[in-house]
Amino acid sequence: MKQLLVFLGITFLGYTGAMAQMTFHSAYEIKKAVELLDFNRRHSGDISKFLTEANINGSPFLNDEFIEGSVFTTSKTQFVGVPLRYNIYNDQIEFQLGENPVQALAAPETIEMVQYGEYTFEYAPFTNAKKIKRGFFIIEEKGNATLYSKPQLIFENAKEPAAYQDAVPARFLKRPDEYYIRVGKEPAMLMAKKKDLEEVFPDHKDEISGFIKKNKVKPNDQELLKELVQFYNSL
Repeated sequence: MKQLLVFLGITFLGYTGAMAQMTFHSAYEIKKAVELLDFNRRHSGDISKFLTEANINGSPFLNDEFIEGSVFTTSKTQFVGVPLRYNIYNDQIEFQLGENPVQALAAPETIEMVQYGEYTFEYAPFTNAKKIKRGFFIIEEKGNATLYSKPQLIFENAKEPAAYQDAVPARFLKRPDEYYIRVGKEPAMLMAKKKDLEEVFPDHKDEISGFIKKNKVKPNDQELLKELVQFYNSL
């Protein structure tokens, strides 16, 4: 009997999880990927070709190959079956359908969420040099407080040959991810220093400070940052 109750409990949890997923998706008008071309045209005013640099080493992309996914808009439209990739350097979500040129999603402020492969992106506000900007972030932990990661890379110009040194081609170099925390509707804040871990949370200061010290949370440790955000969301 006990085993039966455990089985029924697991089944119920799976059912409610599936129902929640269905409810989320049913809030959107689902359209085929090809209709994204028209959506993009209407928001950008034009379809421009994507420029590539064949002589640059490295890659500006999180994933070089396109991965099929979905695009959710703020007007509650979901475009399904869209081949997607993220351009780290340009901070753009790109897509390509058939023989059409590669395009970046136009008017990203109309994009609520992008999902493909293991990634879920949000286009969110964040603070940068005391100014509020917007960009794409990968969701690592979602709740009242949300943990984002943001892939990083730099571009180095080509170097001419010099004495005892060969020429060096231009290249993209990957750098460690940056982590941001967003609480409620406030702009996301970069976790650059230890003090940022406490300053980002508007309340429960003592509990947060104690958790950070006890668990030795660092601003570049993704797993510990997840635990910190989970802890705050549980208070």
